[in-house]
Amino acid sequence: MLTPNFNAVIRRDGQWWIGWIEEIPGVYSQGATRDELIANLRDALAEAIELNREDARRAAGEAYEEVAIQP
Repeated sequence: MLTPNFNAVIRRDGQWWIGWIEEIPGVYSQGATRDELIANLRDALAEAIELNREDARRAAGEAYEEVAIQP
């Protein structure tokens, strides 16, 4: 299965870098450097995806099927 790409909108804000993942509301982070911000966004994105996955599986119950969907 292909790994999807996500886009981050980032900018410098004073001494901090801040950024948001465009495709998933609520996934944002900050960092002291651009590289730190990007690493933090990766972590936040991975955590959000895992939490969403757990919520979906819990909502589906025991008998479910996973289907890959491409945009």
